[in-house]
Amino acid sequence: MQTSLHFGSQLREWRLRRRMSQLDLALDADISTRHLSFVETGKSQPSRDMVLRLAERLDVPLRDRNVLLSAAGFAPVFSERKLDDPALRDACKAVDLVLKGHEPYPALAIDRHWTLLAANKAVPPLLAGASAELTTGPVNVLRLSLHPQGLSSRIVNLAQWRAHLLERLRRQVELTADPVLAELLKELQAYPVPRAAGPAPKAVSEVVVPLQLRAGDTVLSFISTTTVFGTPQEITLSELALETFFPADAQTAEILRGRGPAAP
Repeated sequence: MQTSLHFGSQLREWRLRRRMSQLDLALDADISTRHLSFVETGKSQPSRDMVLRLAERLDVPLRDRNVLLSAAGFAPVFSERKLDDPALRDACKAVDLVLKGHEPYPALAIDRHWTLLAANKAVPPLLAGASAELTTGPVNVLRLSLHPQGLSSRIVNLAQWRAHLLERLRRQVELTADPVLAELLKELQAYPVPRAAGPAPKAVSEVVVPLQLRAGDTVLSFISTTTVFGTPQEITLSELALETFFPADAQTAEILRGRGPAAP
């Protein structure tokens, strides 16, 4: 019964994190509110299928679904492999195709902690001037972007871009309760915000936040999109995301197309 209670307390935490009432979750999972209440208090032992169904309705990350299964007394079902594992070869080929196919525009792959896993040839030239400490070894993309010795001094609309990244990370922490991301958020929030050298260029859109990066006498303007695997059943793939950047104005497009992957 102690195992069931341990599962129940974790389930309740995920339900509250998703701002769902017991009634909401019970209806969504097609069970009675009474049964869900018993599961949360440890009075009822859930089946393996019930654990997976509740986790799916709560959009619990695959890594944490394994934790819930273990807490309920079942073996984990979602595997975790390294990207160079032969079983992930086809997925890695797809990632590589997306990155290379996006050139001459920048694109990169990151894991759940925003660690850089791969990038196309358009990315390195944009990192000119960043500290070697931030661009070697495990590279954290958010740290590189907002650190005073990273790209922050070259981001023209730093206040706007910083707020966008911090809010995105804040939502991620709220959804996952990942302690590593929570510490990263605290670190980034503590970084000083340099005063702007001049007025930022007018935003290219009222519905997206652009990244406006100074390159010499030019300002390159990008909008970004995030791509994830649609139906992953493997932890590493479920936590992998592709960040692709598109030119937000004609000038940026012309510069990147004209010089390809070379530094602007």
